[in-house]
Amino acid sequence: MRNLMVRIKYDGRDFCGWQVQKELRTVQSVFQTALREILKENVPIIGCSRTDSGVHANEFCVSFHTASQIPCDRLPLALNAKLPSDIAAFGCEEMPDDFHARYSCKGKQYRYLILNAPVRDPFLYARALWYKFPLDAEWMDRQAAGYLGTHDFSAFCSANSDVVDKVRTVTQCSVRRLAENQDMIEFTVTADGFLYNMVRIMVGTLLQMSAGRLPQDSIPSIIASKDRNRAGFTAEACGLYLNKVLY
Repeated sequence: MRNLMVRIKYDGRDFCGWQVQKELRTVQSVFQTALREILKENVPIIGCSRTDSGVHANEFCVSFHTASQIPCDRLPLALNAKLPSDIAAFGCEEMPDDFHARYSCKGKQYRYLILNAPVRDPFLYARALWYKFPLDAEWMDRQAAGYLGTHDFSAFCSANSDVVDKVRTVTQCSVRRLAENQDMIEFTVTADGFLYNMVRIMVGTLLQMSAGRLPQDSIPSIIASKDRNRAGFTAEACGLYLNKVLY
């Protein structure tokens, strides 16, 4: 048996997240159907994360054991012939037998896109958050530094989460205007793990600080409070991308 890891990317707007759900279109169910057709095996697949409905991925890793001898350079091509247009496989590697797409992961990077313009762009519908009020990306970048370090991020976790340990280490966090499109603001954050809705709440908090609804320089005190009510709103899923998976 071989243990393979396939890297995929997808537009999440027409998916109800990654995980299989009865009678709903999910990334896992669509990918698993295509893989079954190619391998002629019903293999269990393991995803690196559980992205929510409407969330996109520039890189998402899937692992599985198979008896198939299809070469790694051929499998993505075979998958892309079976997958719908909103998913694409772009890499495959043979991994050690104990590799697990989720539990072997050392960290992830997320990207959140904000269209900061007075008029919405229909070509970015469901791919970026439209925010029409002026934003100072350099000021937001300085504020975002408050997220860096090892903290209990309870204040940045959905109240629906049942995770007990909410300590995470954020190693990188930045905000910038894209040089190629001055209307687009990019928030990126890298950590050893993320809580449910953590990135979207981080973004919502920065937006509320920008609007003056939360005090500037307040991120450290919000983190220290461990109180979800102290942080900002949960930004829409449309602007969120799983950008990199670190092993």
